[in-house]
Parts: sequence; C-alpha cells; structure tokens
Amino acid sequence: VQLQACGGGLVQPGGSLRLSCAASGRTFSNYAMGWFRQAPGKEREFVAAITWTGVSTFGSDSVKGRFTISRDNAKNTVYLQMNSLNPEDTAVYYCAARSGVVRSRTTAYDYWGQGTLVTVSS
Repeated sequence: VQLQACGGGLVQPGGSLRLSCAASGRTFSNYAMGWFRQAPGKEREFVAAITWTGVSTFGSDSVKGRFTISRDNAKNTVYLQMNSLNPEDTAVYYCAARSGVVRSRTTAYDYWGQGTLVTVSS
C-alpha cells in the first residue's frame, strides 16, 4: 500500500485544517487507517484511527471533540478534520495503514505516508 498525505500548512490558532491520505496499491477497505503526529523533539504519537467499517478511535483527550477521522473507501482516502487548532497541535502528521483492527502503537502499522506538516501559529 502506498500512502500519500496532504493538506498540511500554516494556520492560526483556532483555525481548521483537513488532512487527506490517499492510498493505492491494495484493497483499501481491507485496512485500518491511522493518523499519527510527531512534534519537534518528541516521539511520534497516535492521534486517531478508523476501522474499515468506519469505527473511530482517538489517542488522547486533547484531540477528542476537535478532531474527526473519516474514510471514503470508494476514493481510497482517509481524512483527518482538525478544528480549534492550537500551537500544541503543531507537528508532522503521518497516515498509516495496517490489516486488521486498529492499534495505537506505531510498530503495529505496516505502511506509512511521507507526512504533512501542520503549523499552528499567529
């Protein structure tokens, strides 16, 4: 599976962004999809994941209620809608895929996109 993430950029605090991750190469609907992020000097952390049927899981209370993960199996794309962004959300965001159920560990994912940078700053 090849993953291509896009949609990052510079946004002011309180703003919104929608990240997209397009998959190719395998049957997309067979895979659970995850979003991770890595801030400068920090480890990569789990943000959210979604099963092939659309059941979502979030990594921390800090993103619950602000971020939404969704997928369109017909378009082989997973999305991360991010609202009410704050500077602590600044990071490179990665999408990832794995067969089977969702997991929060980075090591559980077999395929990774190249990352897209989100910068939240005034």
